[in-house]
Amino acid sequence: MEKEIQEAFQKDLERITSYQEIQEVKNKYLGKKGIVTELTSNMKDLSVEEKKEVGRLANTIRTYVTEEITKVEQRIEKEELNRKLEKDTIDISLPSEKIRRGSRHPFQRIVEDVEDFFVSMGYDVVDGPEVETDENCFQRLNVPLGHPARDAQDTFYIDPEYLLRTQTSSVQARTMQQNTEKTPIRMICPGKVYRRDDDATHSHQFGQVEGLVIDKNVSLADLKGTLELFAKKMLGENTKVRFRPSFFPFTEPSVEVDVSCFKCGGKGCPLCKQSGWIEVLGAGMVHPHVLEMGGYDPKEWTGFAFGTGLDRFAMFRYEIPDIRYLYTNDIRFLEQFDRKDEENEIK
Repeated sequence: MEKEIQEAFQKDLERITSYQEIQEVKNKYLGKKGIVTELTSNMKDLSVEEKKEVGRLANTIRTYVTEEITKVEQRIEKEELNRKLEKDTIDISLPSEKIRRGSRHPFQRIVEDVEDFFVSMGYDVVDGPEVETDENCFQRLNVPLGHPARDAQDTFYIDPEYLLRTQTSSVQARTMQQNTEKTPIRMICPGKVYRRDDDATHSHQFGQVEGLVIDKNVSLADLKGTLELFAKKMLGENTKVRFRPSFFPFTEPSVEVDVSCFKCGGKGCPLCKQSGWIEVLGAGMVHPHVLEMGGYDPKEWTGFAFGTGLDRFAMFRYEIPDIRYLYTNDIRFLEQFDRKDEENEIK
């Protein structure tokens, strides 16, 4: 019976010239009312030995039919492609379609500019894990269990010990621990951080850069001078900087840093809410307790730290109205930045 079915199937295969005929042959042998199905339709009435034989026969024929039909499908597909290529012609004199291209992402431009600026001042660019321990992200930054600052961060916890870092300041804690010789530190850490926020000006994932300097005789004046140079580099030479008292658990004293509105020049506009100033970052002198936990004697060493959102700088510099545009990868959005570069070169 097996040989007879295979011979009949081969004759059917030889007559196939289209995909429709392939489907008809497939249904004839493997369909609900096909030959293979008919072989097993009376299995319940057979003995155990007969069931084994019929099952073996059905599986053999099903495998054979499937393999042969696949070969025929590949043959017909190749024949149809060859026929199409013989009929079609290509006019190589026709102009090609213009390929739309974007440009370097505005966020990446900001990251590179920040790194270039601080490297030129002798800083190291340091990286750290995005999945961080509670100890490095909070406890070593003077934010113990139960501290209200933990609620303000709206943290994504993985388990009681691990979390998605809410700030790149966790790399500050790691750097102090890894610096076993307790030598001066000048470092920045740009990277992604995560918080429970999502609207036009906030995102649950955004970019941040943390800066840390630890040395002897470092003062608040050093911090102010550094941030003034940084603001002028990122937002223009006419940018002014002011400090306002604030509170952060890991710095003392702490300050909020504002820059003069780059759009109105400090005169007042909707962007700065008529104040003439825009808040851009938080900073301060490293808290003595943080220095101690990092292995530094606060009587001998001092330092400053600062942190800012890279996305906000991108929005300010390129006048991007919605932070979510930075994460769409829409080519209509990205291709604008090449045009802006060309405009700046002309000026």
